[in-house]
Amino acid sequence: MLPFAFSDPEWASCNLGVFICLNCSGIHRNIPQVSKVKSIHLEDWEDAQVEFMASHGNNEAKAKYESKLPPFYYRPTFMDCQVLREQWIRAKYERKEFMYVAKQEPYSAGYREGFLWKRGRDNGQFLSRKFILTEREGVLKYFNKHDAKDPKAVIRLNQINASFQPAKIGNPNGLQVTYLKDNSTRNIFVYHEDGKEVVDWFNAIRAARFHYLQVAFPGASDADLVPKLTRNYAKEGHMEKTGPK
Repeated sequence: MLPFAFSDPEWASCNLGVFICLNCSGIHRNIPQVSKVKSIHLEDWEDAQVEFMASHGNNEAKAKYESKLPPFYYRPTFMDCQVLREQWIRAKYERKEFMYVAKQEPYSAGYREGFLWKRGRDNGQFLSRKFILTEREGVLKYFNKHDAKDPKAVIRLNQINASFQPAKIGNPNGLQVTYLKDNSTRNIFVYHEDGKEVVDWFNAIRAARFHYLQVAFPGASDADLVPKLTRNYAKEGHMEKTGPK
């Protein structure tokens, strides 16, 4: 299987033994200590490198580097934003998170606390806000002040969605959190300078929702639950609508 369901690749990582697309080749080049990228058609290949590729390949790499991949972790496609694709590649090959369960603690522990830059509702200014995700309470909370005892908002896990919206938020690591409050849809726009940090938050939300849904639907399979964790919207906006006549 090729990364991100992309066929007919023109690049490969000759030391990992995987074929990669053009976009991913740039990410692989940024971690030269892990991946050695070569063009399939434009560069010379040594016999040993060709034999290595022939004896390995994407399916074998998947079996090795994704042996402990948790079902809730978001697997990006070639259509997803840069930060999701980059952190997937780094998590898989550089940090080897999907080979060792202990390395998944930042998003699978059931509790996460930290700071994100949140856009203000009135002036659009981004300010640092404290966020707490707790599976035990079944909520995501954020606080307007770092030392505040009471949260500004409490978002229940059964009413939350998260999706990356870099263009809409104006930041390559922009994350949109959507939830229901008083039967109305509300949005929180956040980002973090560190791509790993914001993707860990995203997958922590998915993990918390996954465990919530496992309890809510005890007979459901992982394949049934995973599509319900978060949703990406291809198009979002407003349209004029006439009332009934």
